[in-house]
Amino acid sequence: LLLLLLHRCCNTSKMPIIAVEGCGHGELDGIYSAISDAEKYSGKKVDMLLCCGDFQAVRNKADLSTMACPDKYKSMQSFYKYYSGEKVAPVLTVFIGGNHEASNHLWELPYGGWVAPNIYYLGFAGVVTFRGLRIGGLSGIFKSHDFNHGHFERPPFDGRTMRSLYHIREFEIFQLLLLQPHVDVFLSHDWPAGIAYHGDMQALLRKKRFLREEIENGSLGSPPARALLNYLRPLYWFSAHMHVMFPAVVRHQSNQLVEEETREERTADTAATTKDSVQAIPQTAAEDDSEHNDIEDNETKAKNQIDHEGEKKESEEKDTQQQQQQQ
Repeated sequence: LLLLLLHRCCNTSKMPIIAVEGCGHGELDGIYSAISDAEKYSGKKVDMLLCCGDFQAVRNKADLSTMACPDKYKSMQSFYKYYSGEKVAPVLTVFIGGNHEASNHLWELPYGGWVAPNIYYLGFAGVVTFRGLRIGGLSGIFKSHDFNHGHFERPPFDGRTMRSLYHIREFEIFQLLLLQPHVDVFLSHDWPAGIAYHGDMQALLRKKRFLREEIENGSLGSPPARALLNYLRPLYWFSAHMHVMFPAVVRHQSNQLVEEETREERTADTAATTKDSVQAIPQTAAEDDSEHNDIEDNETKAKNQIDHEGEKKESEEKDTQQQQQQQ
């Protein structure tokens, strides 16, 4: 599993080192093993683990039955060992919910709480402070048809409510918008809308070709998450959901940089940590902004690039058809 070590100075004598996980998918044993390998490689102790959703805090088979995913992917994994006390998390772990969770369990903790010793859930929306580092999180994914509703779900859950439970609600965005900026780190499961325009989009499309249509029609990402990004302006924002590593930099009009890591972890069979999977983010944002424009300019240029490539592709297809007709 890929890990990222976040170094951040928080006006304390000791700089905390934070590991960031994309989707956990219940693989706690593998994640903690990867952290141990990262510590051996870096020679530094990880102080906290952040998980960006799909944590799958499954305690028992009843929880497993309320996890929204195909049956072939339903597995107890290893969280239950930490819940029962058989094992203890070796590092403080803070997580948000995704779209593959034990709805039966997380429904019990809408405002967050401890799900096991040393493992903390941020709730539907929450903020914690760790050694001077302010960390916020928004659980779930955006679905417009549930956004303006309250959380009406009650057990026993059916196929509809076990999914609607993890849909982001307007009230949760309202709560987070009441925060006085500043937030150092923010977690969401799906990406903020428009974030693809702020990184190497062509590299992203080489890895995930199917995203082109969603980027072009503006459906990729969460508009509410983007509103939070624009308002809270955290120094770092981490997301998951798309199963791909995608770094991006957003410059707000106030010239404050936000480094965005939309990342996912690889499958369990690649759990061994390598040199390339341990990364360090600089403590401060780059001061030279000569290569950065505002959000609107970046998005416009990237969209024009996509449009140009689409026109070029159509032109090539027409030329091919004409050649075939001549033959």
